[in-house]
Amino acid sequence: MRNSFKVEGMTCQGCVASVKERLSSINGVEAVEVDLQKGEAEIEMDVPISISVFKSALPEKYSIQEKQESFADSHTSLNEEVSEKKTKLQQLKPLLLIFLYLFSAAFLLNYRNWNTTEAMLDFMGLFYIVFSFFKFLDLKGFPESFRMYDPLAKAIPFYGWMYPFLELTLGLFFLMRFQITFALVATILILGITTFGVVKTLLDRKSIRCACLGTALQLPMTEATFIENTIMLVMALFMLI
Repeated sequence: MRNSFKVEGMTCQGCVASVKERLSSINGVEAVEVDLQKGEAEIEMDVPISISVFKSALPEKYSIQEKQESFADSHTSLNEEVSEKKTKLQQLKPLLLIFLYLFSAAFLLNYRNWNTTEAMLDFMGLFYIVFSFFKFLDLKGFPESFRMYDPLAKAIPFYGWMYPFLELTLGLFFLMRFQITFALVATILILGITTFGVVKTLLDRKSIRCACLGTALQLPMTEATFIENTIMLVMALFMLI
């Protein structure tokens, strides 16, 4: 069974991640979808669960109550869900545009005296700098979203806070051609762990937000996230070998 609830007190994507994690931990809950803009949570349960159980699972700053949905609202929600599936490519448009800009910049920086290795180093440096920028826009909310699928961030919360700084540092290393071997090994370790979490999330068919661009841009976790990390991993392995 799937019920809709009104959730009050959420102010950012960090709140969304916290509410989703708390509700998902309740026995009998199979899936949770939280919408910050609407202030709603969709909870799928295999057994009926009392509203008091949901309230006790959430911190005091949040309030939750069952949403009374009319017949017309049900049809509206269905149409919105169908529309969302049709526009997944549009949701990924920011990510695709960023990759287009990064590839173009790496090409333009090296096209006169073409060197594949140099172009790849420029791409990886720019990749880290740009992606860390979006994470810094919401440094408080990013760790909560990131730990939803990154195994290391889930086990060590402080790692989630460090991650944007690690990306920025690695980006500078690549662009400055400083400690390249170290930066390549670090890239393989860091993105390897994240990619493992992404693959597990996709295989489990969990519907969560990707934190690759922080919380400023709400991107769905899709195969595109896996491809994004794989490109960086392949480049790092290629240059090490």
